[in-house]
Amino acid sequence: MDRMFRVLAFWTGIFTVMFFVGDMQKTALLFLVQTAFFLTLSYLKLSERMYMYLFGAYCTIFFIGFTWYSEFILIPGFGH
Repeated sequence: MDRMFRVLAFWTGIFTVMFFVGDMQKTALLFLVQTAFFLTLSYLKLSERMYMYLFGAYCTIFFIGFTWYSEFILIPGFGH
């Protein structure tokens, strides 16, 4: 299970680079923090159950944050 967190760290790292190249610094910083979080967790050698609990907590926080962002922050429309 620790390898899956390294895979998540790899993909969030890829997204970090792509957002940085696309001149989206705030989003790149958010994904950089997630990369560090996943990479740190992957080397803790926790039990598989604990990794599942942490991933469930991560998903819950993400869904709450995304719902809040899309409801209260996101401005509908195309372009600027």
